[in-house]
Amino acid sequence: MEQTETLVQAGSAVEKTVELIGGKWKGLILYHLIAGEARFNQLRRLIPGVTQRMLALQLRDLEKDGLITREEYKMTPRRVGYRLTELGRSLTPVILLMKTWGEQYSASIAK
Repeated sequence: MEQTETLVQAGSAVEKTVELIGGKWKGLILYHLIAGEARFNQLRRLIPGVTQRMLALQLRDLEKDGLITREEYKMTPRRVGYRLTELGRSLTPVILLMKTWGEQYSASIAK
């Protein structure tokens, strides 16, 4: 019974992680922020297919969850930058492993 409870708890942890970084865009946003701060339009260019509205929603969610910060600079024109928080940076190994796995998977099915 104890092993089953441990698996359920582990499943809950995986579920929480997927909730925070899952979906089509959040992982990509986090991946691009590993390199450092990026502005909204930079992220739009780096992530083809994401709409302005969807990017704004995903950035808001990531900020609400404490994975990224939004910094507004006092300048004209207004400049806003996004960067990983310490908590968000702790996801770097996970995101990079996902990238590596995806590359290996793509190579294996291309054969």
